[in-house]
Amino acid sequence: MSRKPKKGYFVRGQFVAEGSELDLELKAELKGTDGLSRTDRKKDSDDRQDLGVALLTLRNELIERLNTQGHMTDQLREALAEARRITNFEGKRRQMQYVGKLMRKLSEESVEAVKDALNEQRMGSTKDTLALHLAESWRDRLMAEDTALQEWMNDYPSTDSQQLRALVRQARKDDATTKADIAKGLLPRQSRAYREIFQLIKEQFNLVDDVLHTPEEDQDAYKP
Repeated sequence: MSRKPKKGYFVRGQFVAEGSELDLELKAELKGTDGLSRTDRKKDSDDRQDLGVALLTLRNELIERLNTQGHMTDQLREALAEARRITNFEGKRRQMQYVGKLMRKLSEESVEAVKDALNEQRMGSTKDTLALHLAESWRDRLMAEDTALQEWMNDYPSTDSQQLRALVRQARKDDATTKADIAKGLLPRQSRAYREIFQLIKEQFNLVDDVLHTPEEDQDAYKP
């Protein structure tokens, strides 16, 4: 018995069966709709799956904010929490497939909000790293240059100048002892004063940051 031929048509030498996914895509394009092609849908699906993986690293407060703003469902939040708890490779893989399925249900607006939250976290990490490098640079300058103390006080006048001066003096004295130990083949060890200078500098950075960023500005920054 001969097989009944499929109904369809040819497009650029390719047979398109009526009712097939490709047929629906082509008809959507002819109607002038903005429907995504199979390739575009696959890419969007993969992107959302990757975004779900990235969400595992997002801080809890940012996840709660997304949930409060309506950009993350309780179901997705619980699925992410469960994925963090799973240590078995296959179990985690299946759980992340479930997370990807939930991610594909999010609106475009919610996906953008998720991306913004991840970028906010990354920028915060970058800012913290830069602050640490700057604090190390100031500490080294205070240790090496007599003029650095006055420069610091000009920029950060709220600093207790007597405390900082005493710490620098003690750290320099300790540093001279350390160099002598190194000459004897002993390993260098950071002194207490050396560490306290670093902490004092970081505290001043945080103080200035709090003054520059008022509560109203912080609230505006968190608006969707």
